[in-house]
Amino acid sequence: MPYAPTRRQLGTLALASLLLPQPALAALAIGQRAPELSLEDVQGRSVRLSDFRGRHVVLEWNNPGCPFVRKHYGSGHMQALQAEARGRGVVWLTVNSTADGSADFMTPAQMTRWLAEQKAAPSAALVDESGALGRAMGARSALHMFILNPRGELIYAGAIDSKPSAKTEDLKTATNYVRQGLNEALAGQPLSVATSRPYGCPITYR
Repeated sequence: MPYAPTRRQLGTLALASLLLPQPALAALAIGQRAPELSLEDVQGRSVRLSDFRGRHVVLEWNNPGCPFVRKHYGSGHMQALQAEARGRGVVWLTVNSTADGSADFMTPAQMTRWLAEQKAAPSAALVDESGALGRAMGARSALHMFILNPRGELIYAGAIDSKPSAKTEDLKTATNYVRQGLNEALAGQPLSVATSRPYGCPITYR
């Protein structure tokens, strides 16, 4: 039977995710161009962020073992957001930077199976086992989200939404910063929220 934390445990996890010491990372600033790194996707294909110049790009840091990730995938919310974004011409990259040796580490084959089971719809799922991309972007937790403009410049960095909770019912009242940011960016407008405090499970870097 899948692990199902109690309401009290979910509240404790939400608080812990905000209070745990975060890794010392040099976060990419709004307006800066994303790093030019070559990674492999779960199919073994080489991917660079510059491959997607001319299109908006969402980067979603993922860890299938994280209760916050399970909240968004178990409800179908993340899959719907991915499909909605891709339907508007946005590239969606799911990134896993969990180090080999961590209890939550997944091989590319395991990640592929998990995404298929979830019926996830990213453009690609990237393997960042070395942590190079995560560190360069300043990704701190699973569910740390980023949006790049067609020039490859960062226009949003932070939480997926306004409710730092692992409770599915909070999705109904949360402001989804990624959807809001994409709506504004695709309309040629500046983002009303360009940064927010990310929440989720801290990334275990190598």
